Amino acid sequence: MKSESRNFKKLFGALILWVSYLNVARAQDVIDEVKEGFDQAVDNSPLLGIELSQIVYLVLTIVFVAAIYYGSKYLLDRQIKGKTDKGLIRSIVLFVIALIGIIAIILALPMGNELRGQITSLIGIVLAAALSLSSATFLGNAMAGIQNSMINSFKPGDFVKVNEIFGRVSEKGLFHTEIQTIDRDLITVPNLFLSNNPVKVTRSSGTFISAECSLGYDVSRIKIEECLIDAATRAGLADPFVHVTSLGDFSVVYKVHGMLQDVKTVLSARSRLHASMLDALHEANIEIMSPNFVNQRQIVGTPPAIPAKPKKAEIEKAKELDNVVAEDKIFDKAEEAESIEQRKEKITEIEQKIKDLEAAHKEAETADEKKDLLQKKEKWTSIKEKMLASVDQKVDEISKTV
Repeated sequence: MKSESRNFKKLFGALILWVSYLNVARAQDVIDEVKEGFDQAVDNSPLLGIELSQIVYLVLTIVFVAAIYYGSKYLLDRQIKGKTDKGLIRSIVLFVIALIGIIAIILALPMGNELRGQITSLIGIVLAAALSLSSATFLGNAMAGIQNSMINSFKPGDFVKVNEIFGRVSEKGLFHTEIQTIDRDLITVPNLFLSNNPVKVTRSSGTFISAECSLGYDVSRIKIEECLIDAATRAGLADPFVHVTSLGDFSVVYKVHGMLQDVKTVLSARSRLHASMLDALHEANIEIMSPNFVNQRQIVGTPPAIPAKPKKAEIEKAKELDNVVAEDKIFDKAEEAESIEQRKEKITEIEQKIKDLEAAHKEAETADEKKDLLQKKEKWTSIKEKMLASVDQKVDEISKTV
C-alpha cells in the first residue's frame, strides 16, 4: 500500500508540473501576442510612435525655457532696481525670452524632419506677417516706446501737450504713456501717437506764461503796458514784457508775458497773472470793458465799470486765495512719479560714487586709506539699498492706485 501511495504522489506531482508548464507556455504565447499587437499599433499610430528620448527632450526643453524665463525675471528684478528705464528693459528682455522659448518648445515636439521643416517655415511666415501687419499697433507702440526712451525728451512729472491733451506725465511704459490732466483724470496715450504728433514739453528750468486782454483806443498804450508789466511782477513772474497782438475795429489786444521759474505751479501762476491784471488795471482807473458797450451808453455821467477800492480785510483775503496751489491736488500721481524719478536719478549718482570709491580703493597705498575708502563704500551702499527699497515700495503703491 505504501508503495502504491508513493507512486500515486509521484504521478500526481508530475501531472501538476506538466499542467504548470502548459500554462506558462500559454501565458508566454499570450504575452507575445499582446506585444505583437502593441507593436502593430505603434507602427500604425503616430501618437504612440513617440520614442522615450523624444519625450525626455521635450520635457527638458520646457524645463530649460521655464528656468531661463523665471531666472532672468529674478535677476532683472535684482539688477535693475532704481534704473530710470527699469520697466522698459524688463519688458523687452522677458518678451524676447518668451518668444524664443515658445519657438524652441514647438520645434522640440516629437515630429518628423519634414513636418518640423514645415512648422519652421510657418513660424517664419507668422513672424514676418506680425512684423509687417502689426507694426501700426502692438509692435509699432513698442518701437515708439523704445524711441521715446532713447530720445528722452520728457520724463515722469513733466508738463506735456499733445494736440488737445495737456497735463503731467505720470507713467512711461513700453507701449503707452499715461498723462494726468488738469481735471486730475488719467489719459492713456499710445506711444505711436506720441511719435506721430508733435509733443510740447514744458522746460523744467522755466517757461513763459502769458495772458491777453482787449482795451479801447481811448487809453494810452504806454499806461496799459506799465500796468500789465506791474501785474506780471506782482504775479511772481520774471522778465515781463508786453506785445500788442491785434488792432481791432474797437479795441487793441495786449498780451503780457513773464518767466515762471517754478513750472509745477503753471496753472496757479496763470490764475495769479489774470488776477493781478485785474487789480493793476482797476487801480489805474482803466475800465476793462468792451468799447462796443461803452459807445452804447444812453445816460451821461454813468460811472465806469470799475469796482470800488478793496478794504484791508478783502486785500488780505485775496492774498490768501492767491497762495492756494491747486497743482498739488490736481497732479498728485504725476508728482509722485516725478519724486520717484528723482530718487532713481539720485541712486544712479550713488552708484557712480561707489564705483569711484572702488577704483580709489584699488589704487590706495596705505592700509588706513583702504579702510577709510571701504567704510565710505559701505555707507553709500547702505544708503543705496534703503533708497531702492523706498523706490520699489512707492512704485508698488502707485501701481495699486488709479
